[in-house]
Amino acid sequence: MAYPLMPKATAAWLVDNTALTFEQIAEFCNLHPLEVQALADGEVNTGIMGASPILNGELTAEEIARCEKNSNAKLKMCKTDLPKPRARSKGPRYTPVTKRTEKPGAVLFLIKKYPELVDVQIARLVGSTKPTVDAIRNKTHAQSSTLKAVDPVTTGLCTGEELDKALKKAQRRIERQAKASGTPAAANAQNSGETPPKTEVV
Repeated sequence: MAYPLMPKATAAWLVDNTALTFEQIAEFCNLHPLEVQALADGEVNTGIMGASPILNGELTAEEIARCEKNSNAKLKMCKTDLPKPRARSKGPRYTPVTKRTEKPGAVLFLIKKYPELVDVQIARLVGSTKPTVDAIRNKTHAQSSTLKAVDPVTTGLCTGEELDKALKKAQRRIERQAKASGTPAAANAQNSGETPPKTEVV
């Protein structure tokens, strides 16, 4: 599926100029609904210039009007002869200078909320390093005493889609380890320092 060349700028324009839902905008721009909400609240990318998908030939006014009338309708990209943008190659994630100070807090958030993620996954999600993640996990980081957990999705350090993929990969890893060791996934999670799912006592 084709997406806008400038997803966040397009999302910002749609938020300001239409009555579309966050979910409709998120799906069209390949963003997470929380990212769109953060854009609408001015929590991330403050001052971003909106890009009109109508002027860019990506949407028509009629298509927007159709989806405004039905919140369950999905926006359809106009057909274009322009070349599709290339997917970002794997490698170090570039993080703007203004957001680099938020990385340790994002690492702490992921460690606390998603214990199934390993250090390498967390480092990749927020653009940090494995030693930094390990230091924050073991409370030996220089800022450990003052560190506050910050959601990396709402701050724009990673997307909701990237986080979902990492969580699914972590779950598959836990299941493989449990199968290989012949123990239940819950016991395997305990051995890995992860939180096992709760079970009801009959």
